[in-house]
Amino acid sequence: MLNGKVILVTGGTGSFGKKFVEIVLRKYKPKKLIIFSRDEMKQYEMAKQFHHPCLRYFIGDVRDANRLHRAFNSVDIVVHAAALKIVPSAEYNPFEVVRTNVFGAENVINMALDNKVKKVIAISTDKAVNPINLYGATKLCAEKMFIAANNYVGGKWTKFSVVRYGNVFGSRGSVIPFFKESAKTGVIPITDIRMTRFWITLTQGVNFVLNCLKEMHGGEVFIPKIPSMKVLDLAQAICPHYKRKMIGIRPGEKLHETLLSRHEGTDGYELKNKFIIYSKVIPLRGRKFRGKYLGVDFKGYRSDNNSQWLSVDQLKKIIEQETF
Repeated sequence: MLNGKVILVTGGTGSFGKKFVEIVLRKYKPKKLIIFSRDEMKQYEMAKQFHHPCLRYFIGDVRDANRLHRAFNSVDIVVHAAALKIVPSAEYNPFEVVRTNVFGAENVINMALDNKVKKVIAISTDKAVNPINLYGATKLCAEKMFIAANNYVGGKWTKFSVVRYGNVFGSRGSVIPFFKESAKTGVIPITDIRMTRFWITLTQGVNFVLNCLKEMHGGEVFIPKIPSMKVLDLAQAICPHYKRKMIGIRPGEKLHETLLSRHEGTDGYELKNKFIIYSKVIPLRGRKFRGKYLGVDFKGYRSDNNSQWLSVDQLKKIIEQETF
């Protein structure tokens, strides 16, 4: 699928980008793999970690359309992972988040169309579903933009799709490093004892994106079926004898997250290992609706009504295996 292709990853020096590069270099033989990001030091460190002649490093920001245009030249596939995503920071710096997550998404779409990129897949988040914080709202906006972009391809036939998943083990924004540091004091801050979250590992996230790249026709939102965990169980896995310090839910934070809302059931289909939302606002373009139709009676796919749960022991094993 990726052999002989020119691939570009925005936000390529982030947690997802590095794992994506690692897996792609191991499984495929791309012609070029372009790391597009704005942090020269992270690119420098990444270049020391990965030694391969197909790798290219472009310093740039998705806000800069001219730089994106240059980077997208002759690119076949784009994975858009660049975003500002820390919820409290987004609440305090809303204009900056909009410029990156919304205007940056528009730039990626326009440059992909202008350069006749074949496939674009954007990474989204459960916080885009029924958003109550600015980060989620900007990602919902970006989702809508990438799906609607399929209406503007004309004769170019660029395909745009979205992958939406939950919190990621091993990412820089994970709560696990924070809990580990707090555990040294014997006291772990807990927002609410009822809180639940979806969890996926970086490897699972990258493999899911690769599978979606293979099967996408354009216009789909792909949602993996992933387990939930209780925040209390995560704290127990990290520090078995910890003391709780209740701090309350932070601004923009939910008690439970939703990956697929009940309202999206009218466009949603369920398969063995994922859900797919097929938008009605774009032409079919050869898409085949697969799976079981969810319909108007769908109750939603939430972190608190999930059928899959990670136990304390399972969380311990994952924490041991992942790098933080």
